[in-house]
Amino acid sequence: MSKLDFITERLQSLQAQGLYNTIRTIESAVDAWTIVDGKRVLNMCSNNYLGFAADSRLCAAAKDAIDQLGVGPAAVRSIAGTMNIHLELEQKIAAFKGTEAALSLQSGLGVNLAVIPLLMEKEDVIFTDELNHASIIDGCRLTKAKRVIFAHCDVADLERLLAENKDIDKKLIVTDGVFSMDGDLAPLPDIVTIAEEYDAMVMVDDAHGEGVLGGHGRGIVDHFSLHGRVDIEVGTMSKAFGVIGGYVAGKAKIIEYLRQQGRPFLFSSAATPADVAACIAAIDILTETDQPVQRLWKNTHYFKEKMKKLGFDIGISETPITPVMLGEAKIAQEFSRRLFARNIFAQSITFPTVPHGKARIRTMISAVHSQDDLDFALQGFAAVREELL
Repeated sequence: MSKLDFITERLQSLQAQGLYNTIRTIESAVDAWTIVDGKRVLNMCSNNYLGFAADSRLCAAAKDAIDQLGVGPAAVRSIAGTMNIHLELEQKIAAFKGTEAALSLQSGLGVNLAVIPLLMEKEDVIFTDELNHASIIDGCRLTKAKRVIFAHCDVADLERLLAENKDIDKKLIVTDGVFSMDGDLAPLPDIVTIAEEYDAMVMVDDAHGEGVLGGHGRGIVDHFSLHGRVDIEVGTMSKAFGVIGGYVAGKAKIIEYLRQQGRPFLFSSAATPADVAACIAAIDILTETDQPVQRLWKNTHYFKEKMKKLGFDIGISETPITPVMLGEAKIAQEFSRRLFARNIFAQSITFPTVPHGKARIRTMISAVHSQDDLDFALQGFAAVREELL
């Protein structure tokens, strides 16, 4: 038996269960219609909420940055990689989010791996929602702190667990703001109220809230008017902002501590000037106008209403994330394949991203979808259901 036979067996098992992931290849800019695997398809599954991924203003900013600053700083931020453009982005993020300070990193995942292990030590306790994103889970695993998992969005369960651990000095409650698979919102006002009662820090991952919720897309803290009461906001620039990178925003002392000791910040090369400039352009656009956010929500309400009338189960989503619940992985994968044959790009989501028996097509609505685009998608979903179910 070869030493790699176990890998062959596991790949075969994934295929047999319908869990083998077919990764399609994008061959054009990501827009409402995109070239995927050689064909022009309606893009219904990217995180391009505001259409910024191909926005000419972001592209122009990126090109100008390359002309002025080159393609990369060729160093980590803490040694020789911090450029004036990085500091400008951090100032813009802090102003946009309404916090004392902000720090930009290379990815949203990297932010959670930076913040949680640095703040929480062996004698501390972390309270984490059972459906938090994998990057939060991994950040918790990198600590020696006690990890306590509370039932999804269950504030009563969280309060019970806080009471059981009330004698521990340092406590952190961490939650997604918008849960990426179901599209529901964390009950952040109640979480903050309980945290204040038990003297716990609150950290929210706003990856799917920024650009979507709140005034001009400022995120879930703004949406619930909780400025100054959430200790740490983290997120990514790769979804609504259409670029790449991560950020942490909050009190100045927390940001400075991360700047001094956060391992992903210290040991990974700085983001490129082109990426940073595009992120700045996205924030500038949203600061000036909320029209992209309004278009996003107009499209969201239209698509969801029509899907419900067609009889699809779209779960409990409160956001543009619109899961089409199908149950079994093989059905979801075949549904996705048939949609693609009809020129609709909407990937299936299966275990381990979601639990067994909860496979789905996760559709993601964008501000750049026209009503004709959405009608085309609706017709495709209805036709495939008639064929398959």
